[in-house]
Amino acid sequence: MKTEIRLSGSGGQGVILAGIIIAEAAISVGHNAVQSQSYGPEARGGASKAEVIINDEDIYFTKVLKPDIMLSMTQDSYEKYNHDISADGILIIDDSIIPNCINCKIYSLPIIKTARDVLNKPMVANIVALGAISELIEGFDVIAMENAIKARIPQGTEEINMRAFQEGRKMIQDSQKEK
Repeated sequence: MKTEIRLSGSGGQGVILAGIIIAEAAISVGHNAVQSQSYGPEARGGASKAEVIINDEDIYFTKVLKPDIMLSMTQDSYEKYNHDISADGILIIDDSIIPNCINCKIYSLPIIKTARDVLNKPMVANIVALGAISELIEGFDVIAMENAIKARIPQGTEEINMRAFQEGRKMIQDSQKEK
């Protein structure tokens, strides 16, 4: 199993934390994983990305070349980082984004709106996205992801973050029922 994941958004949206959580969850169940990150000089507000490679074999090259899964939380980050998604890749975008990906499978989800309007906590949008991603990584351990989230979030926010995670999972489950 080798999966390359790229998470992108605006600085401050938590995509780097999301990448760390995915890598830690994968490692906790025996996979190899590497995580890298970059963000513009603006730090808050500029495009940022985190990349994760999960593999059962050794990982010798730590850069994502063709993401199997790509998350974009903003139009700017989508335009900056979507250029090399794999031909059969999965694109998860906030429903505010206008995509132009021809070959990939697109999940346009109300990630930011759900965090803001349903959960009343805009800062959990990254955890909503993690819920969606966890449903789309083949064979991924959801319990490991929940544990990795709990290990990284501020104490006292476990309930809202677990609700956010479940909302993201439900979005994918519901979209797959519709097909």
